[in-house]
Amino acid sequence: MTVRARIALLYGALFLVGGLVLVSAVYLLVRNDLTTQLSAAVTRVIPPEGPVTGATRGPSVHLGNTDEIAKISQETVLAKLLVVSLLALALLVVLAAVAGWWISGRVLRPVHRMSELARRLSSDTLHERIALKGPQDELKELADTLDGLLSRLQAAFESRRRFIANASHELRTPLTVQRVAAQVGLSDVTAEQHVHAREQILTANRRSERLIDGLLVLARSDLAMAQRKPVPLQDVVKSELAQHTRWATANDITVHTRLDDCFVQGDPVLLPQLVGNLVRNAIEHNTRPGEIEVSTDRAGRLRISNTGPIIAPEHLPALFEPFTRGDERTARGEGSGLGLSIVQSIVQAHEADLVVHARDGGGLDVEVSLAMAEPLPTGRRS
Repeated sequence: MTVRARIALLYGALFLVGGLVLVSAVYLLVRNDLTTQLSAAVTRVIPPEGPVTGATRGPSVHLGNTDEIAKISQETVLAKLLVVSLLALALLVVLAAVAGWWISGRVLRPVHRMSELARRLSSDTLHERIALKGPQDELKELADTLDGLLSRLQAAFESRRRFIANASHELRTPLTVQRVAAQVGLSDVTAEQHVHAREQILTANRRSERLIDGLLVLARSDLAMAQRKPVPLQDVVKSELAQHTRWATANDITVHTRLDDCFVQGDPVLLPQLVGNLVRNAIEHNTRPGEIEVSTDRAGRLRISNTGPIIAPEHLPALFEPFTRGDERTARGEGSGLGLSIVQSIVQAHEADLVVHARDGGGLDVEVSLAMAEPLPTGRRS
């Protein structure tokens, strides 16, 4: 039985029960009042013993005991009252069921629209929306929630499509460079061209390795972590900065640090990837000369700020999509284009908070807030 039919039957049943209670109450009240009032009225008109007299001419008629007359009259009135009441109740029950069917149809109409849309949904129709009009009631709230869900699904599907297209392009580019370098550079046996071809092949290989490593980290960070451990955040930052100091110095970038001791709950493999990608991004997208400020505090917050090109606030969300570099996609460069995508995935895996602001003078302010942890005993630190 459909919900609409159940609502119609419920309306009818409620009217039936309520009507029976009302008819019973009226019947009892009328019967009690009628017993007293009808006997008194008959007694006033007809003496208890004697003929009926009046202005009309004719023989006298003896009507018998007044109580018997009152009882017969009462039964007649109550019978008519009961029949009329039950007929009216039956009509009202039918009308209530019809009204329930009509009202439930109007109320459930948005639900049918939602069901039809859900049946049509596929990866190619995620642009459709319910777009329910009407008052801000529960059904409107449900429809708006489903529209929001569809928007997020559409964004996720489109992001995956772009990811696949860009990944194919990014993987194909270094392989093409290697093939051309091998075909052209090694066709001549001179030592100089051998060295040039070797450097091209090694550079392309390093780029392919970085891209594949980034994809692996991105895939791993998308999975929920089964176990978290206390990790000294300041030690992770120091280690990553030490690996990138020479690169920053070579590009005339000054690094300022303020590192407070802090233990956070996290993955000891993913957290260095998080910090390393933020540091590399701050170096790659900086001015020459430029500055980077790195700090940690005792509340589990990591903040990295860098000078760099001016970024419009509306362009910030696109920076976290794979293979996005500044305002261009799939741009040429040494980076894999996965840095901030990896950062966002690792932050989500840690259930942490990520806040990014575009600086007025250019560059970014990135702040990651991680869950605090109790420090490990000194003997267990690695």
